[in-house]
This record gives sequence, C-alpha cells and structure tokens, in this order.
Amino acid sequence: MNAFLLEYLPVLIFAGIAALISVLFIALPMLLAPKNPDSEKLSAYECGFNAFDDARMKFDVRFYLVSILFIIFDLEVAFLFPWAVSMFDLPQAGMVFAFWSMMVFLGVLTIGFIYEWKKGALEWE
Repeated sequence: MNAFLLEYLPVLIFAGIAALISVLFIALPMLLAPKNPDSEKLSAYECGFNAFDDARMKFDVRFYLVSILFIIFDLEVAFLFPWAVSMFDLPQAGMVFAFWSMMVFLGVLTIGFIYEWKKGALEWE
C-alpha cells in the first residue's frame, strides 16, 4: 500500500507548488502594488466611449462592426484548425469533399470581407 501511495507523491508535490505559486501571485500584488486610484482607473470601460445615463443615446456603430469582424475571423480560425488537423485522416473522396467545402466556407467569408471593405466599414476616421 505504501508503494502505491508513493506513486502519487509527485502529483501531491506538484499540486502543493501550484497552490503556493497561486497564493503568491494573488497576495504579492495586494501587498506590493501602489494604490493610487484615479477616475480613469475606476471607470467602467466597455466599448470605447464613456458611460452614459441614457441607453437610447446615439453612438458610433463602428465599435460593433469591429467586434463582429473579430467574431467572424475568430470563428474562421476555430473551424480552420480542426479541419486542417483531421482532413488528412479521411479517405480520398472525403478529403476532396472536405477541401472544397472549406474553400466554399472561406470564399463566403472573403466575399463578406470584400463587401465590408468596399462599403467603407473598415475606414476609421
């Protein structure tokens, strides 16, 4: 039984070191960091403009265009990586279908990107 428990000793040591480092990373900034808050540090930052009282106030929609672009290209990478990893494990017919389906997906994204570019949505004045 002791030999069996000794096999878990490295895991226990690793967990102890991880816990110690975590506590240090939380405690040291609380003790050593300078504490001089100002209005900018304490303000809530959400999307590039100051907080306001009325939710129906007009604001620049370009912030949302940039976030939508980020989501689109982030999803593209999220689909592209597993596709690239698993495509070569398929049989020949499946590989051809996987290749052309990804090309259609990338083509649709490229057409959308060109449309947005031509409409001037990427121009930041």
